[in-house]
Amino acid sequence: MIIEPIGIIHSPYATKDECPIQPLYASGVIGRVEVFEKYEAGLKDIETFSHIYLLYHFDRVGKIQMIRAAFLDDEPHGIFATRHPCRPNGIGMSIVKLIKKDKNILEVEGIDILDKTPLLDIKPYIPRFDCIEMATEGWVANKEWRPKPQDRE
Repeated sequence: MIIEPIGIIHSPYATKDECPIQPLYASGVIGRVEVFEKYEAGLKDIETFSHIYLLYHFDRVGKIQMIRAAFLDDEPHGIFATRHPCRPNGIGMSIVKLIKKDKNILEVEGIDILDKTPLLDIKPYIPRFDCIEMATEGWVANKEWRPKPQDRE
């Protein structure tokens, strides 16, 4: 399987220490999503959505571990039960607010992604399909976020 980036994500974050862990903690932070010109036609009508999913490659992660402590808990969990970036395929996903489109450039708000991260795909956020009222939060329920040094490894 070969996956090629369709663009580059630009943000104010040069290092993992600067970067928020989730979009919730990046409220008001502006970024730019540069879609390569050969994919620009695929952006037709994207501006009709208020929010979009960005799927990207965690290209600067640390050691991959199948079980590890997570952002919200010192208790180890399986990597697939967390959003930790050190994953076997290194695919990240963020929901950001789409501010505007100018040709192949999307200006977004709520960016929690390192600068120059490879963009893999964009999908529209559609509340009617994406908001699942009966969804549960699993082990994350009632956990408060508190950053730890190992969160950024």
